Amino acid sequence: MAAGRQEAPDHQPENGFTPLDHMPPRLLPHIDASVLPSLGGFGKHQKQLVVLTWIPALFIGFSQFSDYFLLAQPNGTCVQPLVNDSSWTGTPPLLAVTGGTPAFQLGSNETVEGYSGGTAMLCACKEWKLELLTGLSQNVVTKWNLVCDSAWKVHIAKFSLLVGSIFGYLVMGVMADWFGRHPVLILSVLFMLMFGLSVSFSVNATMFSTLRFFEGFCLAGLTLSLYVLRIELCLPDWRFSMTMVASFLMVVGQLLMPGVAALCRNWPDRDDWQVLQIVIISPFVLMLPYVWIFPESLRWLLATQHYRRSKAMMLRIAKKNQVDMTTEPSGVLTELEQELHKKPQRTCIVKMMSTRNLWKNIVVLCVNSLTGYGIHHCFSRSMMDPEARPTAMCHTDYYTMAGIALATCLAVCPAVALMGRRGGLLTFMIITALASLLQLGLLNLIGKYSLRHDTVLRDTLNRKFSVAFSIIGMFSSHAVSTLSIFFCAEITPTVIRGGGLGLVLASAGFGMLTAPIMELHNQKGYFLHHVIFACCTLLCIICLLLLPEPRGQPLPESLADGESFTRQTLLRPGEQHLLLAKTDRDYSRVHDTPIHLTATGSATVAAATALAAVPASYALATGGEVLDNCAVVNGVKAS
Repeated sequence: MAAGRQEAPDHQPENGFTPLDHMPPRLLPHIDASVLPSLGGFGKHQKQLVVLTWIPALFIGFSQFSDYFLLAQPNGTCVQPLVNDSSWTGTPPLLAVTGGTPAFQLGSNETVEGYSGGTAMLCACKEWKLELLTGLSQNVVTKWNLVCDSAWKVHIAKFSLLVGSIFGYLVMGVMADWFGRHPVLILSVLFMLMFGLSVSFSVNATMFSTLRFFEGFCLAGLTLSLYVLRIELCLPDWRFSMTMVASFLMVVGQLLMPGVAALCRNWPDRDDWQVLQIVIISPFVLMLPYVWIFPESLRWLLATQHYRRSKAMMLRIAKKNQVDMTTEPSGVLTELEQELHKKPQRTCIVKMMSTRNLWKNIVVLCVNSLTGYGIHHCFSRSMMDPEARPTAMCHTDYYTMAGIALATCLAVCPAVALMGRRGGLLTFMIITALASLLQLGLLNLIGKYSLRHDTVLRDTLNRKFSVAFSIIGMFSSHAVSTLSIFFCAEITPTVIRGGGLGLVLASAGFGMLTAPIMELHNQKGYFLHHVIFACCTLLCIICLLLLPEPRGQPLPESLADGESFTRQTLLRPGEQHLLLAKTDRDYSRVHDTPIHLTATGSATVAAATALAAVPASYALATGGEVLDNCAVVNGVKAS
């Protein structure tokens, strides 16, 4: 019988079409696995473009930290009081404030060197002598006397750059997904030069703040487009290292900024702050040739079905990497030729809401980024010594923060290599939460019960431990923010990567915005602010367990790829298979208990009732499957 049985013939293609089961897998959607390896992998062309994305990172670092010098608070001495008061004879009180706190702002019940009346007394001055503590001899605050009643304009100027950056991340991210990465990059460079140079010619504080808003907007577009282009140029093994080099260069810009400000001091023809602004913006002129030498992202072109432009770029890349595309065996170019008739398809970030897992991952990373930058300000404020000399405090705090950022860049690389993206992010978030909780409650508790009588020693130990935990918290929170942004760039699909990354960067901007908000309220509610972000760190620790691990994985290209990029189970595939597999066990020793007899009897009656209700014609048509099911039920009873 077995020999006489004929094998079923294979299904032949009908009308020239191949059945879906026999169609070869497509190569174009698999860019990291098929397209880029066929073009030479991470070859000479890609490495040159990545270097071009590193160069502007240094200039971006200058712009992001320019507020520390353009809006630094000066020392103030009243030269000519408004009224002839005996209290003002001799040298008027000198108030020195750094760290971003508005100068000449005291509470109504505070005194300064024996003078009562608070702000009203201190600001009762017709002419001020203002002296800066930073590298410049004159800045925006001293130019327009933004002290006392005009001190709020300094906060508006700080708001303007951050708020402009937030809007820039959101708008430019959507534009990068819709029009491409290259147009956003070039547009950002052009307007950055226009608005950035215009800032140096401001005639009042209002004009300065308005132009700084647009400067922040363009700076955000420049930062986002370079970040996305760098990620999309690299293969999985190169993505993180290439990104961390750019972060390292931004920190170098932060470290070099005081030296640049010192070189702009006492300029003969212009104010120092104007020269500094021109020096910061002018290097972006070097990016104008990017219009011709920097191409569009090949990954974005393929993901959005711009196949005609993709073909020309692939040939150019292959030629640069010395790869012969005419003889390449993978068939990528052949498949591309068959897809040239398709029209481009663009996707907006709004479609993310129709997914099941992707939007949750992005929301988790947004909260992580917001928490990291928000609590970073809490730690930096706790680190500042209120009893230190103003000049020493200014330079020490700035270089301490820059040094912590540099140490973070150096420590994140081995941590991520050892534990992965998700493991490293989770570890640094746990360290941040512990540092925050210990700083908030444990130190005061220990000092209250162990050093109850020695107040001086208790305050000294609390101060030293608070500074230590602040440094640890700044280190870990900076790592959390950096990894959250990179994490989002890896798990967001190419078709909406600009919009997704823009959301996380905008959340980071909101976190940084908490610093000038607290300064505007004279640090009122600081403790509650710290408590809220400490609670957010605990929430983030739980949510981070839901994220996938993107290390070594190809970048998702479509929404379907991003939706299938889910968290892996804790069990290995083999262990999970054994857990779910059915095993045959011997139940001969199990005797029929009353409960067992009742359950099996009820199952038999239910099966018999179902069998009686089935028509005879259906039973014959199914070839006796109902009878087999009944036999299975009887077998259960027999067991």
